Amino acid sequence: METITLPQPALTGDVSIEETLQQRRSIREYKDVPLSLQEVAQLAWAAQGISDEASGFRTAPSAGATFPTEVYLLITDVEDVADGVYRYNYDDHSLEKTIDGDRRRELYDVALRQPSITDAPVVMVITAVVARTEQRYGERALRYVYMEAGHVAQNVYLQGVALDIGTVVVGAFDDHGVADVLQLDDGEHPLYIMPLGKKNY
Repeated sequence: METITLPQPALTGDVSIEETLQQRRSIREYKDVPLSLQEVAQLAWAAQGISDEASGFRTAPSAGATFPTEVYLLITDVEDVADGVYRYNYDDHSLEKTIDGDRRRELYDVALRQPSITDAPVVMVITAVVARTEQRYGERALRYVYMEAGHVAQNVYLQGVALDIGTVVVGAFDDHGVADVLQLDDGEHPLYIMPLGKKNY
């Protein structure tokens, strides 16, 4: 399948962390404009990018560095990128297409038909392979995985504020339905849906 090498993420910006915290809101309506590949790259990096090449540590903390979370992007309106579902590869900061075509309608149908999903040009889905953390932490693994997913989602929220991109965390969905839409492997579970688009205000 197609692989897209992403632009390198910016490591400095014009908006302070204090401003992003103060301005963070859940945004459910988006302008009918595309996102750029640079913006998508920055959001993916904020979610699960490598922040230290020597250690392999990422932008979100992970219990025992077991890194159970995965990031998928349903892309339908990004400049010079074909519609499809893409998996973010943190190791080389790239997108790997896993499914062709616009899959937002299918995702909308299994997520209580929330309009933000079909209105957004990009929808991020955060999943987890719990077994990665379970091998080290046993029955406490699920708690740690949920903690990590929260860190990932907040990173995306704050990075979105800095880019003037809105999002909202969606937790109301049919787990098996989302797994079917994304064609997830057994043992990989969806945790968050996050529509992403330019704020409509």
